[in-house]
Amino acid sequence: MNQTSTGIGSNIYVNLPIQDVAAARTFWTAVGVRISEDYSDENALSLSFSPHVTVMLLTRDFYASFLNGKPVADTQAANGAIVALGAAARENVDPFVDAALAAGATEVPPSDPNPAQEMVDAGLMYGRTFTDPDGHQWEVLWMSSEMPAG
Repeated sequence: MNQTSTGIGSNIYVNLPIQDVAAARTFWTAVGVRISEDYSDENALSLSFSPHVTVMLLTRDFYASFLNGKPVADTQAANGAIVALGAAARENVDPFVDAALAAGATEVPPSDPNPAQEMVDAGLMYGRTFTDPDGHQWEVLWMSSEMPAG
């Protein structure tokens, strides 16, 4: 069964634990991300990156209620995921990441060696990475339409 026949993946909903809804709202509003108020409350903040990409930031206690007793990861000490957001154009990457840094994020330098360096050098890919105040790692990435098919 190929991926397109599964009917899965037309939208993505990512759930991440956070310390404080108000602080997260301040940060993501400063970055310029649209908040979906219909799905936000004292336990959750809904970030709408596009009609097909939603990130739910959930207070740690509320997030834990979905884990059937498993502990919530300490994202300040360990990383469990990198959330990568596609940019429509290379020119969109820097302003978005710069806004995140101005709002309190920390830039993550490229790996050394960078596993994507060949594509970067060829002008086929460009991205920057930051951690938000809750310790989640975000990669903002543009890829050329000339990238080899994966």
